[in-house]
Amino acid sequence: MSKLRITKEFGFEMAHMLDGYNGRCSNLHGHSYRLFVTVEGELCANGAAHDNGMVMDFALLKNIVNEEVIDKFDHSVTLWRESPQCEAIAKTTERINLVGYRPTSENLVCDFAERIAKRLPAGVRLYSIKLYETATSCVEWINDED
Repeated sequence: MSKLRITKEFGFEMAHMLDGYNGRCSNLHGHSYRLFVTVEGELCANGAAHDNGMVMDFALLKNIVNEEVIDKFDHSVTLWRESPQCEAIAKTTERINLVGYRPTSENLVCDFAERIAKRLPAGVRLYSIKLYETATSCVEWINDED
């Protein structure tokens, strides 16, 4: 049977800074991110009646991505926990994510992939994630495991 891919789009707002970067992104700033999550699988033909004819219910994919990414990162400040500015910035906001990496789009998309992949149902795999930081700049994570 052939594999099919489905994609769901999400949007969120997040501030970050790239500590140690030689440029304007070393300052605290924000983006309107667009996130495209693509999963791959076969049509479900013998599952529950509501799953028949689907790779995965879009509602389930939406719940997973919301719980693992959107609810945690939307309208937050995300900082590398080793940044000397962490303590001062943490005092100014209630929604802060301290991560073990510089919060570049590349690192964020790898983190998001790990969070989402572990929650997918059996027979469905994360195929790719595309994260737009701006309208014209994005990074794409692709699952290269066969």
